Amino acid sequence: MAVNDDLTEAQVEEFFSTLSNWGKWGANDQLGALNYITSEKRTQAAAGVQDGHSVSLSLPLATHHGPDNPTPVMHLMMKTGAPGEESLVPLPYSADYFAIAPHGVANTHIDALCHVFHNDKMYNGYPSSDVTAQGALNGAIHSIKNGIVSRGVLIDIPPLKNRDYLEPGEAITPADLEAAEQAGNFKVEEGDVLFVRTGRHVRQKAQGNWDALQDGLAGLGAACLPWIHERKIAVLGCDGVSDVVPSGYDNLIMPIHSCTLVAMGIHLLDNCLLDDLSMACAARSRWTFMLTVAPLVLVKGTASPVNPIAVF
Repeated sequence: MAVNDDLTEAQVEEFFSTLSNWGKWGANDQLGALNYITSEKRTQAAAGVQDGHSVSLSLPLATHHGPDNPTPVMHLMMKTGAPGEESLVPLPYSADYFAIAPHGVANTHIDALCHVFHNDKMYNGYPSSDVTAQGALNGAIHSIKNGIVSRGVLIDIPPLKNRDYLEPGEAITPADLEAAEQAGNFKVEEGDVLFVRTGRHVRQKAQGNWDALQDGLAGLGAACLPWIHERKIAVLGCDGVSDVVPSGYDNLIMPIHSCTLVAMGIHLLDNCLLDDLSMACAARSRWTFMLTVAPLVLVKGTASPVNPIAVF
């Protein structure tokens, strides 16, 4: 069972009120905590680029079935370079088709604010019924079509604990977050995109895939929610799903997901590949970078696959 820093489920429930950003940016707001990213913040992020080295934070699209991937990405070839095919049209070419269910624990994606409900509400008090069979009327992924450009920050927990990776069900505490800041000589600031690395994919290489939602994932404990709110981060990313799984609560299965998306309006970047980023940061003794994310413009969608890019 996950460690909750002695918070009861009732105390975590209170966070949905005490940590709420509903109405902060107006009754019709669609951006949530992305409002923390100002033009000045983007300029600050760009000015921090020093050597121009870029790093992808995305896993390859998961096209193979596995214990962590019950709905693989469908990738079909529509036209190939096989002998004979090139003669069928005036312009020889290749083409393919893909379909994806972005949510889950296998593909790198960004959750729209409409992805999670709490007490029949989503961010800013919109009713869950606003997500219909035709898609989301509020909090949809197309609301962030202009993309995300800000300062990215990596909190790398395994090196902090002199380990290669955390174990499934291991909860990260606010003390861990602050210890990482102190060790790296940085501070998470308003408008930052925060990434928390658990070493999930190092463990995966060492021990193989596992059913992460059934057998557990390392991640943030619910006690981190006030810390996240206080720092006014714009986006939260992780090599897992940000939540520790299991949460340790009977009804709040994923309190980080629920409270960040619904109460705070913080978009989530799930299943990021953070190992290359960890090495790039360690090589420079630098844990901040410019971060860009360009979601697909899927009108009324609940998520988008993404390839976040860190630039040093």
